[in-house]
Amino acid sequence: MAGQVELSEGLLDYVRSVSLRDDGILRDLVAETALMPALSAMVTSPEEGQLLGLLVGLTGAVRVLEIGTFTGYSALCMARALPPGGRIITCDISERWTRVARRYWERAGVSDRIELRLGDAAATLAGLLDECGPETFDLVFVDADKTGYAGYYEQALTHLRPGGLVVLDNTLFFGRVADPAADDPETEAVRALNASLYDDKRVDLSMLVMADGITLARKRNPSGEGAVL
Repeated sequence: MAGQVELSEGLLDYVRSVSLRDDGILRDLVAETALMPALSAMVTSPEEGQLLGLLVGLTGAVRVLEIGTFTGYSALCMARALPPGGRIITCDISERWTRVARRYWERAGVSDRIELRLGDAAATLAGLLDECGPETFDLVFVDADKTGYAGYYEQALTHLRPGGLVVLDNTLFFGRVADPAADDPETEAVRALNASLYDDKRVDLSMLVMADGITLARKRNPSGEGAVL
């Protein structure tokens, strides 16, 4: 059985040459974000953005919830993949970063599909539950502060319809999750969440060894119908 291929820069260039379909708007957004040296690692990779768009289409998502907007790359990719009438609610705490996002959403012609809510994410999600009720979203993308991941995941499941998908970013956390010496709060939080997901029978699960680790968790129907190992 073949093992995991080591992804060299040359192989990554090849993958992008035969698969990546980004455009000038997305490339400009990446370039502008790269001018924020301490924060540039937070931007969604082009490959992951394209995957998110594909997942929106595959799940037939009409209502998407995003926890962590940053400069808006992932929201832009998902908004482009929505059907007519589809909508994203995205949450962040930074007016500065999301001002960049708004400019690119406008430029891409998708700003009418994206609703930005500024403030504490947990409070925003609790308010959405009162406003919309449970199980009203088709896909939830989580890419925010890592120490909050466990709470965001539980809130995401409440908001998600049966059969819907939670996508969690950074679940390899720069490889630190596999380093026993890494005991900072963020690494510990991601490591603990990964362990709990493995035992969570409410979802079907797959961790993708892509970018910084992407975990897909599909919410099972209460009856267990359609569940996979």
